[in-house]
Amino acid sequence: MKTNRTKSGLRSDFLWGGATAANQCEGGFDQDGRGLANVDLAPWGEDRYKIITSQMTHLDFSDKYFYPGKEAIDMYHHWKEDLALFAEMGFTTYRLSIGWTRIFPNGDESKPNEAGLQFYEELFQECKRLGIEPLVTITHFDFPVHLIKEYGGWKNRKIIDFYERLVRVLFTRYKGLVKYWLTFNEINVLLHAPFMGAGVVFEEGDNKEQILYAAAHHELVASALATKIAHEIDPENKVGCMLAAGEYYPMTCKPEDVLKSLEDNRVNYFFVDVHSRGVYPAYGLKALEKRGVTLPIMDGDLELLKAHTVDFISFSYYASRVSQAVVEDEKATGNMFDSVKNPYLKQSEWGWQIDPLGLRITMNVLYDRYQKPLFIVENGLGAMDQVDENGYVEDDYRIDYLRAHIKTMIDAVAEDGVDLMGYTTWGPIDLVSASTGEMSKRYGFIYVDRDDQGNGTLKRSKKKSFGWYKKVIQSNGADLD
Repeated sequence: MKTNRTKSGLRSDFLWGGATAANQCEGGFDQDGRGLANVDLAPWGEDRYKIITSQMTHLDFSDKYFYPGKEAIDMYHHWKEDLALFAEMGFTTYRLSIGWTRIFPNGDESKPNEAGLQFYEELFQECKRLGIEPLVTITHFDFPVHLIKEYGGWKNRKIIDFYERLVRVLFTRYKGLVKYWLTFNEINVLLHAPFMGAGVVFEEGDNKEQILYAAAHHELVASALATKIAHEIDPENKVGCMLAAGEYYPMTCKPEDVLKSLEDNRVNYFFVDVHSRGVYPAYGLKALEKRGVTLPIMDGDLELLKAHTVDFISFSYYASRVSQAVVEDEKATGNMFDSVKNPYLKQSEWGWQIDPLGLRITMNVLYDRYQKPLFIVENGLGAMDQVDENGYVEDDYRIDYLRAHIKTMIDAVAEDGVDLMGYTTWGPIDLVSASTGEMSKRYGFIYVDRDDQGNGTLKRSKKKSFGWYKKVIQSNGADLD
C-alpha cells in the first residue's frame, strides 16, 4: 500500500511528540486511592542503583532517603497545563504510561479504583480535544509492591492473571480514546534492573538467571494475551512491544569481537524476537540450555505467543554500544547497559556515547529483522541546564543532538525505505531520571523549577528548544535549522 510522503520523506500522517512515564512525572503517590509501587521506593542517591538492580531489597519507605517519585514534577495536578504546552509545540502524539497502582492499588483486587480510571479518562479526553493521539504504555516499570510481597513479582505466573485483569479494564474503559498501546517498557531492562523492570527481589542462594528468564517468559505471555484482548475489544487497536535499543558494534574486525557483538545483540533482541515472530529463537534456547535455565512453559503458552504477535516495534535509542571479546579498553555506560568506550564518539555529561548515525543503523537492523513498522518512542539528551531569572534555557546542545538524530532518522526512511510511524522525544518536559533519580539530568523542552532534593516552585517555562521542535513538527521534519 502506497503511503503519502511529504517533503522530508516522512509519511504525511507521521506522529510527532514526546514521551514520559507516570512514575517519573506524575507524583501524587498517595492520592485518590493510589497504592504503593516499586518505583516509588527508588530513592535519590547512591543506593538507588543497588535497589533498582535488586542488589539490595527495599520494600518500604525509610527516613534515611529522599524519594523523588513521591511528588516528581506533580503532573498529577499540572497535566492540563503540560498538555497545553505540548499542543502549542504541535504534538500529534503523546506517549505516557498508566500507573498500575492508580487502577489496582494492590494489584490483586477484583474491582478497579474509579478515581484512577477517571484521572486517565479526563487526560485522554483532553488529548483528543487538542488533536493529540495518546500512545499508552501499560507498564512503564510500575509494579504494585503488594504483588512483590505476596507473590514475588513477575517470577510468579499468577501475575499474568492480574495483568490480564488490568488490560481488560483499560481496553474497555478507553475504547475510542486510545488506539496505540505498548505492553511493557524496555522489556530487556529486566535483565539489568530486575526490581525496577519486573518487581523481582532475590533471596540468598537464588538461581538469578532462572528467576529472570521465568519473569521474562511470564511477561511475554502476558504481552501476547494483552495483544489478543486488545484486538478482540477493539479491532482498531494497534499494540506494540518496546525495546531498549542500540546496536552493538564489534570493537575491531577481529572475528572474536564480531562474534561477541553478534551474541550481545542477540541478548538484546531475544525478547523482541518472541514479541514479533511468535517463537523463541533457536540461539536463545540453546544459550539458556547451556546455562541450565528452563523456561516455565505451560500448555497453550507457545500457541498464544505464535498467534498474537505485536503490530509494530517501538524502541528507545540513546546510544550505540561496543563489544569486545576480551575487554581491554575503557568502559562506557548508557541506559543501564555497559559497553566498551567507542573512541570515535563524544559522550554526554553522564557518559552516554552520542551516535546519531547509530540510530539509522539500529533502525535498519530492526526493520530488516522484523519487517514491521517501527516507532521511535524515546530519544533525547540528558544535560545540565543553566537557567536564567526568567526560567529560560539556551539549550543549543540539545537542539544539536536532536537535529542530528532526526536527520539520520529521516535518512533511514527516505534513503533506506524503513517504515516509521512516529517519533517521541524523551522527555518533552524535565522529569525525574529513571537511572539516577536526578532532576538535574534534564531532557525537556520545558524547564521545571525543581532540584535533586525536591526544592523548587514546579513552575514550567519554555527553553530555546521548545520553539525549535515546534518548527520541526510544523515542517514534518523538513526544517531542522
